[in-house]
Amino acid sequence: MRYVTIDGQSLKLDELEAVAYARARVKLSREAIPRIKRCRKYVEELLRRGDTVYGINTGFGKLCRVKISSSEIEKLQRNLVLSHAFGVGPVFCNEEVRAAMLLQANVLAKGHSGVRMQVIENLIKLLNSGVTPMVPEKGSVGASGDLAPLSFIALVLIGEGWAFYKKKLYSGKQALKKAGLKPLKLSAKEGIALVNGTELMASLGVLTLLKAERLSELADMAGALSCEAALATPVAFDEDLQKARRHKGQAITARNLIQLMKYSQIREFHKACPKVQDPYSFRCMPQVHGAIRDALSYVRSVLQIEINSATDNPLIFPEKKKVISGGNFHGEPVALALDFLGIALAELASISERRIAVMMDPNITDLPAFLISQPGINSGLMMAQTTAAALVSENKVLAHPASVDSIPTSLNQEDHVSMGTIASRKAREIANNTEEVLAIEFLCAYQGVCFRAPLKPGIGTNKIFTRLKERVKEIKEDRILVGDLVKIKELMRAKFAIS
Repeated sequence: MRYVTIDGQSLKLDELEAVAYARARVKLSREAIPRIKRCRKYVEELLRRGDTVYGINTGFGKLCRVKISSSEIEKLQRNLVLSHAFGVGPVFCNEEVRAAMLLQANVLAKGHSGVRMQVIENLIKLLNSGVTPMVPEKGSVGASGDLAPLSFIALVLIGEGWAFYKKKLYSGKQALKKAGLKPLKLSAKEGIALVNGTELMASLGVLTLLKAERLSELADMAGALSCEAALATPVAFDEDLQKARRHKGQAITARNLIQLMKYSQIREFHKACPKVQDPYSFRCMPQVHGAIRDALSYVRSVLQIEINSATDNPLIFPEKKKVISGGNFHGEPVALALDFLGIALAELASISERRIAVMMDPNITDLPAFLISQPGINSGLMMAQTTAAALVSENKVLAHPASVDSIPTSLNQEDHVSMGTIASRKAREIANNTEEVLAIEFLCAYQGVCFRAPLKPGIGTNKIFTRLKERVKEIKEDRILVGDLVKIKELMRAKFAIS
């Protein structure tokens, strides 16, 4: 059983994925405990002195000038969670919520939130016992972070709301009882610490980024196999050409394509053909796929910082005797990065669809129309390209940046918001669409290479072709192809097991 240790400072993106999907168990680093306790001790000192501190003994947002008596502080924190758990629409899947819960625990472990150890421990117990709060997708504008969705997680901690346990939905109280856990009674600062922050948008962004990075590698593989099918020349992938421009991603993609197509019999057979240039969707793969790689690298750098950042409010610095009410919860850094992620993925699907269209067209290649023998009586892969076109067009709508929008909330106190959670949801949907488009390209490229027999593709592309042939039969006449696409996606998720 894999364990992921959190300390608020060193969580890795792949560790978040391991907790979300592989259900790795979570434990708190011993080094984090003194920081957490020191911060909590300072909160209790403020309360004993009777100081007025936002989020500890005041109302929230526009109600920040309302001081709360010490006898009502626990009720204040509970009421905050109850009132802010307001969301609609479909619910996030359990894996996405688990990722957000891990980030919540990690942020609190940083030692600037002022919560008791018990709060972090209870979050970890929820994760390790498999209790997953039900969280609606819609309701966050990414202003004070993800107020609405994070409140639904906090609900279950206090025995309210709803949660999944062993694939069944229960009330929060029932789910805790079945897992042998008890509801948490919130104390000063703990409600606002749990509901402020960017954990939902950041965690969803991480899961989407990791998928995008895999899709980026798969796009090179699909593109190389399409080159074999369409008799495209690899001359444009020459190393010297890439060095003349010096973008890192471009060089990586070109090298991948050259290696995949190395020792191709198909290439050797048509080496003397008069064609000197291919359509941009083939010739410019290093430039386009490479730019996407570089974009993903930027997004990774932002998210790696964000998942180890303190993003609730106010933040407490006990060593300096300071409590600062600021704006670390604002989702703008994440929103911009995730909008960029969506745009990059949309481009990956767009260029893939163009390669699909080229392979369909006998005016560009010598392949039969729609990649089928006897076109006319057979429609072949006509609708495969149509479906890819539909997905690419949907991506164009989804790729409009969420972060360029803002709408005031909370009586104009929150007058500029990030829409970061919307950006994360859109990027996830674009990633899903892009995966489908690449699966269609693999299907079309496989069918195209079938027409090149007995010539074999390159050392890497032949491995891809062989894996496809083990799962998908050559299309000799019209048949239902949806099942083939499912099999191809399974291969994609295993990265074809060729490396």
